[in-house]
Amino acid sequence: MLVRGLSVHYRTKRAVEDVHLDIVERRVLALIGPSGCGKSTFLRSLNRMNDTIEGAKVTGTVMLEGRDIYAPEVDPVLVRRKVGMVFQRSNPFPKSVFENVAYGLRIGGMSDRSQIEDSVERALRQAALWDEVKDRLHDSGLSLSGGQQQRLCIARALAVEPDVLLMDEPASALDPIATAKVEDLISELRESLTIVIVTHNMQQAARVSQQTGFFYMGRLVEVGDTTTIFTRPKQKQTEDYITGRFG
Repeated sequence: MLVRGLSVHYRTKRAVEDVHLDIVERRVLALIGPSGCGKSTFLRSLNRMNDTIEGAKVTGTVMLEGRDIYAPEVDPVLVRRKVGMVFQRSNPFPKSVFENVAYGLRIGGMSDRSQIEDSVERALRQAALWDEVKDRLHDSGLSLSGGQQQRLCIARALAVEPDVLLMDEPASALDPIATAKVEDLISELRESLTIVIVTHNMQQAARVSQQTGFFYMGRLVEVGDTTTIFTRPKQKQTEDYITGRFG
């Protein structure tokens, strides 16, 4: 995924300014920075979620498989099938565990029952949830614990087999045990997926990512190898944030 000259405005307010970034396939890119610095807005630009916000205007290009996802002829729904998203708070539908995962498959036109069952099981296994819910598939998704609900939402995103998974603070509302499970899951998923995660937790960014980008006041100040960013950043702003001088 290649991002070139990406800017986002909400009416007159500039939220993201002129971002250039190469998102490496099958790697985890962590985006860090203080609250309100534009990292979540940038994340939503990668699958056109900002299209749903009134007054939002995106300029620049985001190339996926050689095509600009913002080209007029590109269907945003198809973009979101290729670039899935998991939000800060788990948001399962008021449906069964099974139907939560099957939802995107049905919307995409899959109707064969055995095919849907196979895809649901595969996604739940990918989300490290199958063993916990295989006997509860017809229970409400809302009956699961908070950590299980978040993994259910990850399974729902994985069911349609995206190429990229965006994660916006996926563990910020979870307890330490559930957080560890999500982090383990991210490490496993990167073998088959490209992942971009927004996190306020710098220790988490250091644990799960291979690349880290630092955002400040709508600008991507610096991006590079995670170890380098945390030990030898090139920009003073990055160093000041990582060492806790501000943020």
